[in-house]
Amino acid sequence: MSRLADLTRFYALVDRLRARQGGPCTLTNMRSFRDCPPRGVYFFFETGEDRRESGGGPRIVRVGTHALTDGSRSTLRQRLAQHRGRVSGGGNHRGSIFRLLVGQALMARGDQPPCKSWGVKGDLSKASAALGIERAALAGAEAPVEHAVSSYIAAMPCLWLEIDDNPGPGSLRGAIERDAIALLSNYCRAPLDAGSPLWLGQFSDRPLVSGSGLWNQRHVEETRDATFLDVFERLIDQK
Repeated sequence: MSRLADLTRFYALVDRLRARQGGPCTLTNMRSFRDCPPRGVYFFFETGEDRRESGGGPRIVRVGTHALTDGSRSTLRQRLAQHRGRVSGGGNHRGSIFRLLVGQALMARGDQPPCKSWGVKGDLSKASAALGIERAALAGAEAPVEHAVSSYIAAMPCLWLEIDDNPGPGSLRGAIERDAIALLSNYCRAPLDAGSPLWLGQFSDRPLVSGSGLWNQRHVEETRDATFLDVFERLIDQK
């Protein structure tokens, strides 16, 4: 099957998932994620980002999951909460590559002033030591960007597919994430359902983001296993 045929089928299945869930929600109105299953794969959409070649409707801009290492106890609910940040507007971009990418693009587009510590080191204390700037000053400089990122991500419609398998590198969740990203990615390929000229990701300094049309970096260069669509369909129909 061609990539376009697979992409068209994939979105038809996503529409089926959407109907079964009663439509997507945003992280603003998930009521502390009480409706979110413990484990699964999530799909984010973005206002103004629409499909063209594979049909009508919104295009997916990020795919993700959680707990892909042996012994991990993180849940889908916790991962989505990390991406959204606090209801008050704060957040931790060092705990979410999604937040890091969106924040950098917001600054590059001029929506937020530059923040020299953004993405530096794995935690704020290490960034403070590396840059020779007091921790409180760094936190204050990052706060407006974190708030903007929280607002941006919280407004993005989201669907999820429950897949309750054990954490580990052989997880079915990981396989669905990988093949969905590989199918959706436009990186070094003839573009299908490409990002609009105004898509925030066009301002990313990461070629894997701007080139793929996704807020993803892992798997965007990989080749899909088209048989994953049969598994994807079976999982949706089990719900």
